[in-house]
Amino acid sequence: MNSNYKILVVDDEKNIVDVVKAYLEKDGFFVITASEGDEALKLFHSENPHLVVLDLMIPKISGEEVCKRIRSVSTVPIIMLTAKIDEENRINGISIGADDYILKPFSARELVVRVRAILRRAYNDFTPLADVLYFNQGRLFIDVKKMIVKKDDVIINLTSNEFKVLLSLVKNPGDVFSREKLIESSFGMDYDGFDRTIDTYIKNLRQKLEDNPKDPNYIVTIYGMGYKFIP
Repeated sequence: MNSNYKILVVDDEKNIVDVVKAYLEKDGFFVITASEGDEALKLFHSENPHLVVLDLMIPKISGEEVCKRIRSVSTVPIIMLTAKIDEENRINGISIGADDYILKPFSARELVVRVRAILRRAYNDFTPLADVLYFNQGRLFIDVKKMIVKKDDVIINLTSNEFKVLLSLVKNPGDVFSREKLIESSFGMDYDGFDRTIDTYIKNLRQKLEDNPKDPNYIVTIYGMGYKFIP
């Protein structure tokens, strides 16, 4: 899934943050992280995340207090993480505004499933391809409707055809496109150009988007088959 949805993950255990961040980014979400309560509140107000994954036992300001302060100004979904297993703590977490409650240790895959489910309930426009896409921790930014592409906050000038090819690939991350399939997806059945022109578009996209066009990270060649986009 590709998504314009931004997730704030708050936990002072770095290994947990790293795992959760990796799983969410693999699913296409843009993830920002904090390890302390005051930092979490600053990021919440500056970044406007669509969902917060919040540990209860964090320094400076407790998770409960962070949840209360967020809930006083926003209806953004909050998933609480905690090692507190007693029923009273779980009830208290829900009562102060949490939308879901996950006990540690937990499965990162299950967390991703819960994130997706809550976003579907909270945002009616939650779709497989959103209007704004983030990849590589926000380094690559694509505004689908406005046809704007940025790398490291710098606008990348693409031709209309280059953008169409890029969009076909990012709509289907991990899928391998033959030249013919990529032409049909990008330009339709009536396109009368040569299939090798796709190679030119791919070359141009790599020159503009990749750190090293000769060793691409986004648009890779599957020899004998075609191309695919790796988010």
